[in-house]
Amino acid sequence: MDMSVQKFLKRREIAEASRKFARHFTTDGMMTYDQMTIDSTGAFLIGQLERLDQTLNEPLVEYTWSRDVDIRTDVSPADEIASFTNSAFAMAGGMTPGGLNWISNEGNALAGPSLDIGKTGQAMRLWGAEVKYTVPELVKAQALGTPVDAQKVEGMNLKRNMDLDQLIYFGDSTLGFGGLVNSNSLVGSFQNVANGASTTPQWTTKTPAEILKDVNEILTSAWQASGWKVMPNRLLLPPAQYGYIAAQLVSTAGNQSILTYLLENNISTKSGTKLEILPLKWLIGAGVGGTPGTLGTVDRMVAYAKDKKYVQYPMTELQRTPLEYRSLFQITTYWSRFGQIEFRYGVTAAYRDAI
Repeated sequence: MDMSVQKFLKRREIAEASRKFARHFTTDGMMTYDQMTIDSTGAFLIGQLERLDQTLNEPLVEYTWSRDVDIRTDVSPADEIASFTNSAFAMAGGMTPGGLNWISNEGNALAGPSLDIGKTGQAMRLWGAEVKYTVPELVKAQALGTPVDAQKVEGMNLKRNMDLDQLIYFGDSTLGFGGLVNSNSLVGSFQNVANGASTTPQWTTKTPAEILKDVNEILTSAWQASGWKVMPNRLLLPPAQYGYIAAQLVSTAGNQSILTYLLENNISTKSGTKLEILPLKWLIGAGVGGTPGTLGTVDRMVAYAKDKKYVQYPMTELQRTPLEYRSLFQITTYWSRFGQIEFRYGVTAAYRDAI
C-alpha cells in the first residue's frame, strides 16, 4: 500500500475516534458551577461513610462595646448631629471678690451667680449594608437545611458589631476622631509611662506593691482632675497584663493573686466605690509610640467612671428596608446611625502607658 494512503487512513481513524469521544461531553454550558458557588450554599459531596456535623461554626470574633459604654438612646434616625451641653457657673464673693458671700443688714448691692452654657455637637453618620441572595440559592439552602438567608444576616450583624467596637474604643483615624481609649477630649490624662517605683515601667518587672501604686496613681489622678468629685469605677487592661496579674501570686507563700490584691486594696474600693478590672484587646499597642494591635509595643491602661452622666455613645437601632425583588435576587438594606464617643466631662478618665 502506498505510504500516502496509509497516512490518510491513519488520520481518518484518529478523527473517527475523536468524534466518538467528544460525544460523551455535555454541550450545556449553563449548568457548570465553581467551588465557590457550591460552598456558599453549604452543598458538599458527602460519602456513604462520612458523617457531616450540621452545626454552623461562625468566625471567632470578640466585641465588648456594650460591656464598657452606656448607649445614648434619645437619638433618632433623622438626626444628623448628636449634641450635649456643659454649664459653667461663676459668682463673686461678698466683701472680697474671692471670699465668702457675707452681706450687711443695709446692703443693696449683692453678688449673684452668672451662667455660661456651652454646646458640643458631633456628627451622626450613616452605616449600612446590603444583604442579598438569589432564589435558587434560597431553594437549595432550604433543601439542604442550611439557612443561607439567616447566615448572611448574621454576617452583617457581626460586621456591625466589629465596626461599633472600633468606633467606640478607637474611633476612626480617617475621619479624625478618637474613642474611649485614645480620646483627645480628656484633660491632663496622658502620661508616657506608668508611675511605678521601679527601674522599668512594665508590670512583669514590678512587685505587687509597685503595681498597686500604679493603679492607685491613675485612679487618684482622674479623681483629682474632677475636683475630687468622681471616683473611677472601671480599670481596663491589655489582655497580657490582665493575664499576668490574674495568674501571679502575691507571694510564694500566699494564696492570693495580684488581681485579687488590687481589687481589695485600691483607693476606689477603700473609698466605697467598687472597682472593676477587665481586659480589653484594643489597649494592645495603644500607648504613645506604640503600634495599635501589635504585641510587644507600648500598651496602655484606662481608668474611667462608667456612668451615662460622664461617658456614653449615641447610636440608633438597626433599621431595614422592605424586601426587594430584582430579577432572581432578593435584596434588603440594613442601616443605622453611629455617633462618636461622648465624654461629657473631659476630666473623669485617665490613661497610663508602658505597663
